[in-house]
Amino acid sequence: MNANQTIELGAALLILLGSIMSVISALGIIRLPDVYTRSHAATKSSTLAVLLSLTGAFVYFWVHEGLISVRLLLGIVFVFLTAPVAGHLITRAAYRARVKLTDDSSDDELKDVLFPEDK
Repeated sequence: MNANQTIELGAALLILLGSIMSVISALGIIRLPDVYTRSHAATKSSTLAVLLSLTGAFVYFWVHEGLISVRLLLGIVFVFLTAPVAGHLITRAAYRARVKLTDDSSDDELKDVLFPEDK
């Protein structure tokens, strides 16, 4: 097994890990009880899944074709920067719209700060 085949195998493993993380993310979105924990599953694990898959594709095309894809690099940077921010803003909007927390949530420290009239 030469160096190119080893690097291609590593790229394939990155894509496989990205696929596994994507399935875990989908299961988290389905199984978790409220919008806040679902948002966490959607942003953290799906961002990692997309980053692993795009990195694997980038490495594969770089080694196999000799092509450095600017589109893949921009996709990696764009997802890395925007997905966590979007998840945070969606969760913040849900909290300000008073979407109910799950019954298992034991503490709501923001309620006294954002909604003092509800005391």
